[in-house]
Amino acid sequence: MYTVKDRFLTYVKIDTQADPYSDTIPSTAKQIDLSKVLSQELTEMGISHELSKEGYIYATIPSNSPKNNVPKIFFCSHIDTAYDASGTNVKPIVHKNYKGGNIVLPDDTSQVITEENFPELKDKIGHDLITASGLTLLGADDKSGVACIMDAAYQLVNNPDIKHGDVKLFFTTDEEIGRGVKYADLDKIGADFGYTLDSGNIGNFEYENFSANRLEIKITGASAHPGYAKGKMESALKIAAEIIASIPKDTLSPESTSGKEGFVHPYKLEGKMEEATLLFIIRDFETVKLAEHEAVLKSITEEVLKDYPNSSFEIISTKQYRNMRDVIENNMHVVDVALEAMKNLNLPINVRSIRGGTDGAELSHKGLPCPNLFSGQHGIHSKLEWTTVQEMQAAVDTVVEICKIAEQKA
Repeated sequence: MYTVKDRFLTYVKIDTQADPYSDTIPSTAKQIDLSKVLSQELTEMGISHELSKEGYIYATIPSNSPKNNVPKIFFCSHIDTAYDASGTNVKPIVHKNYKGGNIVLPDDTSQVITEENFPELKDKIGHDLITASGLTLLGADDKSGVACIMDAAYQLVNNPDIKHGDVKLFFTTDEEIGRGVKYADLDKIGADFGYTLDSGNIGNFEYENFSANRLEIKITGASAHPGYAKGKMESALKIAAEIIASIPKDTLSPESTSGKEGFVHPYKLEGKMEEATLLFIIRDFETVKLAEHEAVLKSITEEVLKDYPNSSFEIISTKQYRNMRDVIENNMHVVDVALEAMKNLNLPINVRSIRGGTDGAELSHKGLPCPNLFSGQHGIHSKLEWTTVQEMQAAVDTVVEICKIAEQKA
């Protein structure tokens, strides 16, 4: 008796969009609206938990195993949604028994989920697809993961014949803006290892992700009255534009890279004639290459500034997160348990790399190995986002199976 569908449909209607420009914790108070719903549901299941001031939830399902050496496993998902598309007034639509073809979203018929853009649709014939209505994102990233973990908890609590060790649940806020586990209390998580449920297609499993830095280039130009500016004005905005235009277009850019290729990506430009600031994200699977990419940007900036003798620049690099592979490759039993669980369930297995980051990357480097499991996300951060009930149910089964295997092997 799965509960994941009904939970998911409830969660996505709660607006939990994070705000990267906010300094509050969490960045939006409305995220805690969902935390409170989860807290109430955990109380109804009799699961001991804590709701922190950050909006985090730490919960524990006690061991029912006679063994004393069963590892403590945690499962983690984030409750916030991305800033890229609206999360207000989400209207989820269940398309039962999908028969193939494109899906036109009713509230904006220009929004069409196509087989061309989502070739995995051909594997979803007979599934019950869930989409938004065309005006908002859906929130499958990562409320599908939240719903899967909550349903798995429900299954464990209501089926005492399933033997397991201590199972920990950890829900975070502000993951989408890079603050997901900034305030995480590892003692409250109290686990040996765990898994985020924050990936896409059924069977996806990831223990490698981008390493990431944030880069800021501050440009100081030379101001002058525009009517008398000849030979005097050096516009910081124009300098910034030249820097952006000088970045290679066929390499080192998100739109021209894939697989294990890294990139530099300007995501914000602000300023005026006298001063401007360029913000970049720097990404690569090999951490040492971040410095190489930053050196390219520095070289480009220096070359551009040669034509502006009265202007200057400053570069500030900030560490964001690191490749979880660096930790997990020394803890491969965590990978083995997950792959065995999916094999036992006859699920497809697709071990892949994340061209992004998860809370699990940060947790791994804090000392808790934490690869990433599928939860059925597709078209994330967009109005074309979708999931399927059957994929989420498979994720529920995978969580339960991981707990069973860990107990059996103890």
